[in-house]
Amino acid sequence: MTNSNTSSIKKFFSYFWIAVTGKETEFTSGSIRKAIFMLSIPMILEMLMESIFALVDIAYVSRVSVNAVATIGLTESVITLIYALAIGLSMAATAVVARRIGEKDVAGARVAAVQAIGLGVVVSIVLGVVGILYAKDILALMGGEPDLVAEGYGYTQFLIGGNITIMLLFLINAIFRGAGDASIAMWTLVLSNGLNIILDPIFIFGLGPIPEYGVMGAGIATNIGRGTAVLFQLGILFFGWGKIRLALKDLVVNLQVMYNLVKVSLGGIAQFLIGTSSWVFLMRIMSEFGSEVLAGYTIAIRVIMFTLMPSWGMSNAAATLVGQNLGAQQPERAEISVWKTGKYNAYFMGLVSLVYLLFAKTIISWFNDTPDVVESGSLCLQVIAVGYVFYAYGMVVIQAFNGAGDTKTPTKINFFSFWMFQLPLAYIAALVLDFGAMGVFIAITAAEVLLAVMAMIWFKKGNWKQVQV
Repeated sequence: MTNSNTSSIKKFFSYFWIAVTGKETEFTSGSIRKAIFMLSIPMILEMLMESIFALVDIAYVSRVSVNAVATIGLTESVITLIYALAIGLSMAATAVVARRIGEKDVAGARVAAVQAIGLGVVVSIVLGVVGILYAKDILALMGGEPDLVAEGYGYTQFLIGGNITIMLLFLINAIFRGAGDASIAMWTLVLSNGLNIILDPIFIFGLGPIPEYGVMGAGIATNIGRGTAVLFQLGILFFGWGKIRLALKDLVVNLQVMYNLVKVSLGGIAQFLIGTSSWVFLMRIMSEFGSEVLAGYTIAIRVIMFTLMPSWGMSNAAATLVGQNLGAQQPERAEISVWKTGKYNAYFMGLVSLVYLLFAKTIISWFNDTPDVVESGSLCLQVIAVGYVFYAYGMVVIQAFNGAGDTKTPTKINFFSFWMFQLPLAYIAALVLDFGAMGVFIAITAAEVLLAVMAMIWFKKGNWKQVQV
């Protein structure tokens, strides 16, 4: 190995350590490539933690029953609606906090953080009550068979009833990311998912005085892990080392800032409600083909999320760079950051697509070896992998709009791509033309490719540079 190679490796690990420890906090000057790296590494690791959490759940629950796996699929298709609210509020929090930090207005960032958390608490309490009272009805509405509802409604109750842990985990990490404290968000999920990995088998299969809860145990473990992480986040906000540090005097309602957050988040909420509600309808179509096919689809989506999460990490880095550089009056630097991040994301997603195309059946069989489950899941992986390079650019550009506070443009793109194109195509291909599950998989890929193309065309117009938040 040459001296230059050795030097490059040492430099990589030096930068990696700086990134995960959060020692680099200036992203509006200097090397753009370095800024992308410093923000992306902890965000990629953060998203990997989230996807590991999803895979651990499905791996343990797969040992319970096919119905248990299908329960998770149906519940999470509804939970995505809560994710939409959480992510919509989070986008607003990231955009406003990043803009204030770029303007060197830390006090304004603190005010925005408090109002965002307050909004999240109110919304999650309302949704939690609905989840606890109507868990059985929700599963039945999604097409769950009576034995599935009887076995799995406890999981649904815990997931939706305890959604405040989801909401606050998203929101507070979004605040950290907007401030450039991406490493804190990463360590939060290390704690959350570390606890989940330990607690999952204990509550699912039972240990000592703790009885066997089955699939409901996965919901219990999830709430404990996420709840502990939220307490950790709050501790850092009030007593920690981040850029934003709250005091009791900050805990007051500021209607003007709250209104601004709501205004920005409405586009984000609508954007993700459009995207995620389309997944609800796709899941409903998939339920027509039986529990085995549905279970294969559920496992495949979990595996796909494992590789999409690192891409979301890079996309979130782009959002922070856009927000902070617009705040610092550097729109051209913001734009260059987006295209560079998209290129790095495309390299990564291209490699992943090859793995899925070649080893899909092997990957699905790690989770469940039922032939119909493997067949459905592997077909889903292979068809969706075809569009992975397009997804790479699409995710980055969409998040760049959101980081600028322009949540309306992605909403329009999502509406056309998912509701006007994907859902009709999935229904016609799967049920009218009788392609079965394959019709759904084709519709997913085609819609994501369309979304990416539309987003890039719109981004080049540059209107996002004039948005005020």
